[in-house]
Amino acid sequence: MFGFYLSAGAMVVMVAVVLLQALRRAGTEAAPTGAEDLIIYRDQLAEVDRDLARGVLPPEEAGRLRIEVQRRILETGRSQPDAPNRKASHPALAGSAVVLAVILSGIIYQSLGAPGYPDLPIAERIANSDVEYQNRPSQDTLEAALPAFTPPSDVDKITLDIVEQLRAAVAKNPEALQGQIYLAQQEANLGNYSAARIAQDAVIRLKGAQANADDYANLGVIMVYAAQGIVSPQAEAAFTEALIRTPTHPAARFYLGLMAAQVGRPDKTFPLWKALLDEGPDTAPWIPEITQNLQQIADAAGIRYQAPQAKGPTAGDMADAAQMSAEDRQTMIEGMVGLLEGRLLADGGPIEDWIKVINALGVLNAPDRAKAAYAKAQADFAGQPGELSALKAAATAAGIAP
Repeated sequence: MFGFYLSAGAMVVMVAVVLLQALRRAGTEAAPTGAEDLIIYRDQLAEVDRDLARGVLPPEEAGRLRIEVQRRILETGRSQPDAPNRKASHPALAGSAVVLAVILSGIIYQSLGAPGYPDLPIAERIANSDVEYQNRPSQDTLEAALPAFTPPSDVDKITLDIVEQLRAAVAKNPEALQGQIYLAQQEANLGNYSAARIAQDAVIRLKGAQANADDYANLGVIMVYAAQGIVSPQAEAAFTEALIRTPTHPAARFYLGLMAAQVGRPDKTFPLWKALLDEGPDTAPWIPEITQNLQQIADAAGIRYQAPQAKGPTAGDMADAAQMSAEDRQTMIEGMVGLLEGRLLADGGPIEDWIKVINALGVLNAPDRAKAAYAKAQADFAGQPGELSALKAAATAAGIAP
């Protein structure tokens, strides 16, 4: 650090000297002495005398030219200032400006720079990332660092009693697959992710070769929640297993991209997240985080990318809606929402449709219907923390979350 500050100080002094010299030169106005003009005029007089002596110039013309040249010499002499030059009248002001510039540059560097930080080539960054990747704490270590689980205050006693009974039943018969599935769902709903992880591990063990991509992805998501957002090696392994079974699994791709960002490899995060953003849908639970952070990820990776503008209705949609009366527009909206609501309540559907319905019913001021949709969606996506989190966000926005 001493060597860095010494070299930086030397450069600052040199720059300050250059600035002072430039300001001094700028403040010095050289007065025109006319010396060059006088030399020219004297040469002209000598040329007149030579032409007169050779007989190529009549005496009358020679006399006229001498008078004209002498007149110019007199005018040049009258135009001379009393002093040969004028110095800058405020040298202290110039010095103060340089000192202020040096101080400001130091303040800016202190806030934006990294004193003593060496150059970091791409190869070295990748090597550092590999070290960080290899040294990640395990899932058990991450969970052990957190405080013991306590049930949320807004959970009623009946629900807690049911979960206690379920825990006891599973403890008596741990090989019952449905019991482990239900226990994993209920523990995750409570926010007891460490217990949910144990149950989901048991689900995968009991399913054996029948365990699918969703089973592994759910395990990975539970681990991430249990580790307060960190993707541990064990969670990474679960997401990798999900991709082995379904290479396009969106949740697995999202969290593997998150893991790459956490170990300093935004260049790996960007293609995963960019593809998810392009695929959509806009209501997928990972889209908000990707939209918020993808530009920063691209910048960190050195990738030229311009985040797209938020999508909205087309000009045609707006024109059609503008021609309707307020009552017609309300009727149209309620009809569309009602159709989607009825289909979901009867047959279920993707998470994005549930979010649309909950949001729409909140806007339509239909809280009872919104609560019914929220309850049905929670049941359909039980044990899937990512989807449950997105549903809760939608319910909160609609004003119906407990």
